[in-house]
Amino acid sequence: MCGIVGYIGHRQAYPIIIKGLQRLEYRGYDSAGIALYDGNTIKLSKTKGKVSDLKNKIESEISTEGTLGIGHTRWATHGVPNDVNSHPHYSNSGDLVIIHNGIIENYDSLKKELIKRGYTFQSDTDTEVLINLIEEIKKNDNLKLGKAVQIALNQVVGAYAIAVFDKNKPNEIVVAKLGSPLAIGIGDDEFFIASDASPFIEYTKNAIYLEDEEMAIIRRGKK
Repeated sequence: MCGIVGYIGHRQAYPIIIKGLQRLEYRGYDSAGIALYDGNTIKLSKTKGKVSDLKNKIESEISTEGTLGIGHTRWATHGVPNDVNSHPHYSNSGDLVIIHNGIIENYDSLKKELIKRGYTFQSDTDTEVLINLIEEIKKNDNLKLGKAVQIALNQVVGAYAIAVFDKNKPNEIVVAKLGSPLAIGIGDDEFFIASDASPFIEYTKNAIYLEDEEMAIIRRGKK
């Protein structure tokens, strides 16, 4: 069990995400991480330990500017609790970033195939396998992110609630779920993503709970 939080809109994402992770720490407390996008670069920070450890690290490590971001608090399944195995995870190109709550049961066979295709892995997680599978499908078939996510998820066995974004298309986040909870909060030209509604209840009471095998493409400026 892990907790995921995301935001896209007109506010600064960092305060929303870090507070949301604190509220979701009951779902995982061995490591935490955050990725923010300021329109130019992805700023990622993650660490073994509690959300308070992440907050202290962020303050000395990265700028917190950005109106798009995703965050994660982890209870380890694949890969021991450490900085490298913490979420979020990059794809090999550095363009795609993912957070994931769940278990990809066939990650080992997928990983071996991706290694044959030239992919390298920094962590021991099933999640890093998933983001590189999405990248491989997106790149080879010249697809939009949402379609690549859909195809990739048809190839995995297991459970997931994910949020993915592409730094080259920073006005959207793709989310999907199967067997793990995922809520979307709808505000005024802004959207919130979380494992439950507690991270965004102070901003909006308008929430959608995805059903299993549902996916959503959340675009800034559209409802």
